[in-house]
Amino acid sequence: MLLAPEDLTPVSVYNEGSSSPLLIVADHAGNSIPHCLARLGLEDSEIERHIGWDIGIAGVCRELADALDATLVLQNYSRLVIDCNRPTGSETSIPEIAELIPVPGNIGLSDAQKESRIHEIFQPYHDRIEAELNRRKSDQPRALIAMHSFTPAFMGVSRSWHAGVLYNRDARFARLVMALLKLEDNLVIGENEPYDVSDSSDYTIPVHGERRGLPHVGIEVRQDLISNGKGQREWASLFARVLSCAYQQAISAKVCL
Repeated sequence: MLLAPEDLTPVSVYNEGSSSPLLIVADHAGNSIPHCLARLGLEDSEIERHIGWDIGIAGVCRELADALDATLVLQNYSRLVIDCNRPTGSETSIPEIAELIPVPGNIGLSDAQKESRIHEIFQPYHDRIEAELNRRKSDQPRALIAMHSFTPAFMGVSRSWHAGVLYNRDARFARLVMALLKLEDNLVIGENEPYDVSDSSDYTIPVHGERRGLPHVGIEVRQDLISNGKGQREWASLFARVLSCAYQQAISAKVCL
């Protein structure tokens, strides 16, 4: 067993039972480490960095869920234990190196050790997302909102975007969101920047959004903008307004619904 009784559950659900068609998910909301993994051999300062989690996004998501009266599904464990937005078996699923930093507790793992992380952390999180989508009957409107944050500089290169709108094959709902964000004053919005979505690099949108044929979007926010409660509330308010409007536009135009 990987998780002991004193460890956190792998997934938390906020505003459970909401009737909103929008389901918010946060793949990298937490940075907890199971006790038996001894912090993966890393200093706490490393786990607190962006390599360990999406800084600030849990606070944004809770504020957003309140504003939309929507259900939020949060993953509680660090992406360094297992990245819940990566296909299992990929090199970045259980990273041996994170931004040039070796992760001792991930080196030389047996298949059984990898499987325990999948079985006890990855799968319960995605099972809960699936259950929340299934809870809404197939003839009811549903949409998936995947929330992330990104570091202001990566490998020494500054990032100018305030936020990014992400998609894979189906850009219809994402482009509604992007068009509305670009109407805001003084915002630099990236289209599939600073990341893009693909089957090889991502899991949540391809599996829960595209395979189901649901309206979906990935949203990235720069971490320095949401590092405190004030920033989290401001961005949540903006996204609540934009997502509500985009969803209504999608319904009116019968776009991706």
